[in-house]
Amino acid sequence: MPILAPPLIRPLLITSDPELLDDMLRLCAAAGVEVDVAPDPTAARPGWARASLVLIGDDCCVAVGQAAFRKRDGVVVVGRDLDDRTIWQRAFGIGAEHIALLPDAEPWLIARLADAIDGGGPRGVTICVVGGRGGAGASTLAAALAVTAMRAGRRAMMIDADPYGGGADLLFGGEHAAGLRWRDVAVAKGRIGGEELVNALPRMGELAVLSCDRGDPLDLQADAMSSVLAAAARVCEVVVVDLPRSIGEPAQIALVASDLVLMVVPAEIRAAAAAARVATEVTRFADDVQIVVRGPAPGGLDASDIANALGLPLAGQLKAEPALAVALERGEVPAGRGRGPLAEFCRRLLASRTFADERSLSAVGVRSPFVADAPLDQQPWSGW
Repeated sequence: MPILAPPLIRPLLITSDPELLDDMLRLCAAAGVEVDVAPDPTAARPGWARASLVLIGDDCCVAVGQAAFRKRDGVVVVGRDLDDRTIWQRAFGIGAEHIALLPDAEPWLIARLADAIDGGGPRGVTICVVGGRGGAGASTLAAALAVTAMRAGRRAMMIDADPYGGGADLLFGGEHAAGLRWRDVAVAKGRIGGEELVNALPRMGELAVLSCDRGDPLDLQADAMSSVLAAAARVCEVVVVDLPRSIGEPAQIALVASDLVLMVVPAEIRAAAAAARVATEVTRFADDVQIVVRGPAPGGLDASDIANALGLPLAGQLKAEPALAVALERGEVPAGRGRGPLAEFCRRLLASRTFADERSLSAVGVRSPFVADAPLDQQPWSGW
């Protein structure tokens, strides 16, 4: 099934530095974006106003400033010298909104390039979930968040970003469902159409699930992750990404694109110690990282003490839910019945976020025709 969308207005790159040009073309290729290149302000003038994003090499900053272009949004200065403090003055002088210094800013630039071609219209909220240690329950929380969003009438997608996690479709009893998996999506080149992607995935109501399969592990690529995230955020109000604890380049792309990252940490000393290492990596790429402490606490550890030890804010505490593990083994959807500590936590968290249409998940009258008040194991799945 084709999932490529028609091309949109390209970003504009202004540089005469051949090495910087090579680096930027490589990053554009990783983002699946074609870019117009201008070696100087004169060549850049025709495309300045209409470009979806303007990237200015530091070598051209002074010349662009002298050209007196009309101020516009979406201008990024790209440089390499981490010790050059004067680049900030040059960037400010041309009205740049951001300075990207290579190579550290490469994941951010890939995500920003992919975002630029998605153009006009509000973006969905992207929430990443990662375990502070193995078996922390991150995948269950990710699935529950996506299900809770769908139950409240939000169009949602869950993205399984862990090739070694066994497949997120198992959490929904959809391992035999027809529809694309990562192995199918990863071969797409260029910009992925959001509607086409959603329609090609197995769905339950407004929840689409992009899962890894159980064949040979797939080496997810940064460009595929970037394209999928951009496509999902264009057409879904809530995008939930289940991340592996190994923060490779695809996970970095997801973290950069996230509005919120939740790290699940069991209320145990060793789990908190393991989470400290994961937190160090995650906070390199994400601005808003919060801790979810999962009970029980065998030694009486307090959730706030764990969050304070990790130096991160506490999103909340998940009380022990003894029946949850049994329900998951029976194939019940996490938070599918809308009851219990997990479902309640997800409702509170999602209701606290601001969505594209400026309504919270607790808004009255925003319900999916698929959900009513029935348990999700009685809901119609597309291909399930």
